[in-house]
Amino acid sequence: MQVGKLIWGAALGVLLASNAQAHSAADIGGGFVSGLLHPVLGWDHVAAMVAVGLWGAFLGSPAVWLLPVVFPLVMAVGGALGLAGVDLPGVEIGIAASALVLGAMILLAARPPLWIAGLLVASFAIFHGHAHGTELPDAASPLAYSLGFVIATGLLHLSGISFGLLVRWPLGRSAVRAAGAVIALAGGLFLWQAV
Repeated sequence: MQVGKLIWGAALGVLLASNAQAHSAADIGGGFVSGLLHPVLGWDHVAAMVAVGLWGAFLGSPAVWLLPVVFPLVMAVGGALGLAGVDLPGVEIGIAASALVLGAMILLAARPPLWIAGLLVASFAIFHGHAHGTELPDAASPLAYSLGFVIATGLLHLSGISFGLLVRWPLGRSAVRAAGAVIALAGGLFLWQAV
């Protein structure tokens, strides 16, 4: 019963949430703490990063550790591209699509080959990293900020993995798939706002 309340509460929060706040340069003060807070202040980032951990746990070993390692590594590359001023069209659409697609993968219990799952996660990580890199103000320490957002990303992945480990039990498997539905719904709303 508690899981059902949690899922309905999360769905209600997604539906009532205001526009994503992760892409406002005004909220970035510059250093490690700003980098640490930046991913958790935008629901679009939170949804996608938790989804990576959830899907990894759903797929089991080695995906449970591989996907959450691939995402921040490739996200750091995307951040470097954004910081360097390399243009990447459709960043907001890519970020929104990441929540939609990853949530749908969990909801549908998709089990592609590991290399395809890794490639999918990596392609979305580029968009998330690019958004962080382009929003970094000149006054901020790029290294400290990057370290902060990579650590925050890892913590969000861990929260997804923690919840995702419930797949060991039938009710837990349903709860994880329902969480995927909430994430996919959120991604759809983010995508609607982005286009």
